[in-house]
Amino acid sequence: MRRIPGWRLFSVVMASLSLAAVAILFMRWFVRSFLLAFEPYRELRARVSESIGTDALMLIAGATLFAVFFAGIVYFGRRLASVPFRFADKRQGLPPLRTLRWKLVFAFFCSVAVTIVLLWAIRATGSLLLKRNEALAGWIRPQVDRIGELPILAGIGSVIFLVLFFLLSDQIIRYLKEITRGLQLIGEGRLERRIAVRSADELGEVAHNINRMSRKLAETMEEERLAEKTKNDLITGVSHDLRTPLTSILGFLELIANGRYKDEEELRSYAGIAYDKSLSLKRLIDDLFDYTRLSNGMPLELAELELNGFCKQPMEEFVPALKAADMEGTVIASDRLLRIAADGNRLVRAYENLISNAIRYGRDGGKVVVRLREEGGEAVAEVVNFGEPIPERDLPFLFDRFYRVDPSRSKDTGGTGLGLAIARTIVERHSGTISVRSSEEETAFVTRFPLKGNAH
Repeated sequence: MRRIPGWRLFSVVMASLSLAAVAILFMRWFVRSFLLAFEPYRELRARVSESIGTDALMLIAGATLFAVFFAGIVYFGRRLASVPFRFADKRQGLPPLRTLRWKLVFAFFCSVAVTIVLLWAIRATGSLLLKRNEALAGWIRPQVDRIGELPILAGIGSVIFLVLFFLLSDQIIRYLKEITRGLQLIGEGRLERRIAVRSADELGEVAHNINRMSRKLAETMEEERLAEKTKNDLITGVSHDLRTPLTSILGFLELIANGRYKDEEELRSYAGIAYDKSLSLKRLIDDLFDYTRLSNGMPLELAELELNGFCKQPMEEFVPALKAADMEGTVIASDRLLRIAADGNRLVRAYENLISNAIRYGRDGGKVVVRLREEGGEAVAEVVNFGEPIPERDLPFLFDRFYRVDPSRSKDTGGTGLGLAIARTIVERHSGTISVRSSEEETAFVTRFPLKGNAH
């Protein structure tokens, strides 16, 4: 059985005693006003009073009513507490008895009821004591007559009411202090601090929203930290990749400027190398510019695009490069047309990078294949090469900026380390996904886009 907290048990006991006392007073009034007029009831009451006594009868009735009210309050209280409620939902209002206002109203009326019962008990006990102790009565009655019975009862009742109300509302005040302390700690920068949601009233909602706020702030600060780290990593990577070809260009230009060449043929060789390095530097700058624009949310001009014909365009543009690498290019498409919403000018860049990558690193396989199909309500395009497989440990990092499986090999083949990162950014901007798988048979870069519509 679930344990009831001490403060709540005290509240339930006080409420049960109050209700039981009020019920007994009502029963006495009802009996004296109505039931005593009936002869059968008077006879029954006389027999019961003779057998067990009036005081014992009242005690049994009071204990029974207390047990009934106690069990009822506990049962319905737990039923109310078990009603699901989510602070994150769009609220249509808290359940009435869960609000802070009703808890304070309950504490107020419970304190009033218990105060009335205690005052009645004090008055009855005092009258009984004064009847039995003449000396005490001789000292107290003049004081009561001088001050008045009503002011005395009002003073005692005020003290009792304040004590009871403070006790019943103490849990609310302590929870409010806990929330205040949590806010102070969060304000000091301890964003990992969480305030316990102890109730489903307004204070619980405040605690829940404070926790959401601190969590969002922590996430925002973490995102800013990662963005700063990404910026620093980007600057470091760019500096490194720009310095390498630039150093080479400056070295050959220095040889030419100082006349340190044997003949015109060697001069042309130095100039050609410097020119090639300049082109490599230009490609890197262009890739970096495109990647930065795409990462910063460059707007797309979306239109309906038929993927079957679209993928043939970059393959045809790479025919000279394929021939130079002694390779063949093929597009394998199903009869079903695959239509997606895309910006053709941007998406073609992604496939140019994927095909260029396949030519650069799949030369040993002799061919590049683009496969198109529909799968699971998506348009799937695979750019496949049959060269050396990519080590499994490198697969998760292929789409990272400046990542190279073999740095020296990539430099020799002209890779900038940004092509696949640009391809991923473009595909994801089109609500698509890109992945890679590699085995001894083939390496495939797989892109998936939601279909806009299919037709035969």
